[in-house]
Amino acid sequence: MLFDTHVHLNDEQFNEDVEEVIERARDNGVDTMLVVGFDRKTIPKALELAETYDFIYASVGWHPVDAIHMTDQDLIWLEELAAHRKVVALGEMGLDYHWDTSPKSIQMDVFRKQIRLAKKVKLPIVIHNREATQDIITVLKEEKAEEVGGIMHCFSGSPEIAKECVKMNFYISLGGPVTFKNAKKPKEVAKELPLEHLLVETDCPYLAPHPYRGKRNEPAYVKLVAEQIAELKEIPFETVALQTTRNAKKLFGIN
Repeated sequence: MLFDTHVHLNDEQFNEDVEEVIERARDNGVDTMLVVGFDRKTIPKALELAETYDFIYASVGWHPVDAIHMTDQDLIWLEELAAHRKVVALGEMGLDYHWDTSPKSIQMDVFRKQIRLAKKVKLPIVIHNREATQDIITVLKEEKAEEVGGIMHCFSGSPEIAKECVKMNFYISLGGPVTFKNAKKPKEVAKELPLEHLLVETDCPYLAPHPYRGKRNEPAYVKLVAEQIAELKEIPFETVALQTTRNAKKLFGIN
């Protein structure tokens, strides 16, 4: 019933027990997952998982933190992978001004190239944003990203910014932070935004929800995110699970 729209089961933290982690997710009602590959190392693993499990799909792209390492050949590779039957999105891509590993100009260039590629191959995009909201929105508008739309992954902005993103054909994805007691903005977004514009995710192994905060996150915990949204909206959990799954499948073109 649940669709975890952002997992990193291709992370080394899952090397020893990925099968058990997937089984626990299924036991907790997670019917579908999107594994995100974002560099030369994680993309092949994302594809391998998607090919192994019929309920797992893949997204391929280049993370802004590693933008400095992306070559023209890598962009050609992403275009080739976009034709893969289990690749349903490009990303994660975007801007990250927190980690000083890739100059902003290079991040911006790599971001724009990937949006243009997404429009060419007609796939939605998964946006990574860390301390770069205004620049992200500017680039999305300038590149006319609304033509493909996509996901504002692990959204941490205000309801006003969320609504601006929705106007650009983007879904707002909420993760573990919506369950944190001091996370005011995600809770406001969950309350104010119509369910038709929301998705749920874990971003595992990162950002585990309460009461697992600080521990390794896993897809099974996306249920806690959906339960929190249901509580904030004062609607049944099943309504949140069904609608967010419907939203994700519509975005990715999954029957």
